[in-house]
Amino acid sequence: MKPSFFANLESVCRKKQSLLCVGLDPRFECTDPKEAAQRMLQRNREIIEQTLPYAACYKPNIAFYEAYGLDGLKALKETLELIPKGTPVILDAKRNDIGQTATAYARALFDYYGVDSATLNPFLGRESIRPFLEHRGKGLFLLCRTSNPESGDLQALEVYRKNPGGGRSHTTCPLYLEIAREACSWSPDIGLVIGATDPEALETVRDQLPGAWILCPGIGAQGGSLEAAVRAGLREDGLGLLLVVGRSIYQDPNPGQKAQAFRDRINWEVAGSRNRRTARSLRREIRRVALLEEIIEQGCLKFGSFRLKSGAISPHYLDLRQIISSPGLLSNVAEAYEELLRPLVFDRIAAIPVAAVPLAAAASLRLGKPFIYPRLTVKGHGTGNAIEGFFEKGDRVVLLDDVISSARSKLEAIKILEGAGIEVTDLVVLVDRESGGREEIERRGIRFHAFARISELLQLARTRGLTGVPKKEEVGV
Repeated sequence: MKPSFFANLESVCRKKQSLLCVGLDPRFECTDPKEAAQRMLQRNREIIEQTLPYAACYKPNIAFYEAYGLDGLKALKETLELIPKGTPVILDAKRNDIGQTATAYARALFDYYGVDSATLNPFLGRESIRPFLEHRGKGLFLLCRTSNPESGDLQALEVYRKNPGGGRSHTTCPLYLEIAREACSWSPDIGLVIGATDPEALETVRDQLPGAWILCPGIGAQGGSLEAAVRAGLREDGLGLLLVVGRSIYQDPNPGQKAQAFRDRINWEVAGSRNRRTARSLRREIRRVALLEEIIEQGCLKFGSFRLKSGAISPHYLDLRQIISSPGLLSNVAEAYEELLRPLVFDRIAAIPVAAVPLAAAASLRLGKPFIYPRLTVKGHGTGNAIEGFFEKGDRVVLLDDVISSARSKLEAIKILEGAGIEVTDLVVLVDRESGGREEIERRGIRFHAFARISELLQLARTRGLTGVPKKEEVGV
């Protein structure tokens, strides 16, 4: 089975140690289409041959070829055939339409031209992208924050988030960020186009979508800083960012040397950024352990003999209901949930009663996201609601709880939510008791996220010399 575009892209980037995307955009004046086609094909052959060792991928812009009619499009087709198989190609087409028109565009890009990926405009919504996604294994880069000077007239507009109760929400964000969140929720085969001319937007989107691939034009002639783009947009694993260089390489008399110089500049900055990210990760881990110690100090971890909801007997019990008695601890726990929730795409939080309700409320306030909760016991009075709070059919929710053991209560909640037409995409918990619940949830196709494991808490308790802590062999963790 052929790997997906992004899987192949990651493999090539690692193999070549490159995040450089070379633009194949022939820019010259010529009145004879046949002569123009010959010139562009000759130059493209030179560019590809000389830059191939340094380029992770190539990006021809279809407009420069279409300008010369059939002769230009034939040159594009022949250019694509010059690029060795296995080398990723992104056709910069920025197509956008719906229905059969979008289907025809998709066939042109992926069947006729045979490219691996294309740039698209998401303005018409998911239905305009769906025909392209039907071509399995292809990659899509959707316009988000483009590099042209006046793109901010629309893309940087502050927009109100959807308020489920009607009226306007009190929180706003730039339009490009809403586009990024929504577009990346449509498929794992979708990346984003964000220009190097706005490193703040790069950093904002990377913070919200840590795993997304970003195509980053605007370096060189448009004034974007390569170094700032890498610092802002690089993923934690040193990938996730393609830096597009077009004219600076294409018009250089020694394109191979120029490509190597850009590749080396990128790698130099990547090395420095990874060191900085390692330091940030270390600081984040220190804060994480400090929160676990605070949970222990609050008396949430108890030792003895306890019957769990599943009926099993445990030598330890984690009572996170104690958190609400300490405003400072509750605030820190809300920050931990925010860290888990922020990269996810969802409409609202669904808390499992009763322990998780105040925790979800605190996380909701930090994120500006509404929350609901299903009633695990049928309400026999008042409205008789099975789910408290406003929601709409088709909403995507993240299930939130304090701990997970056997996942029984989670499965009960999922049944109620799905019965109301709500899609449960993820489960977040503060602590995984490592009792098989995670595996049960993942078997349901729901993504699982935990801030910590019970084994970590027990080890901290042993390190602190607390009495009554069971030995590893007694609990298996």
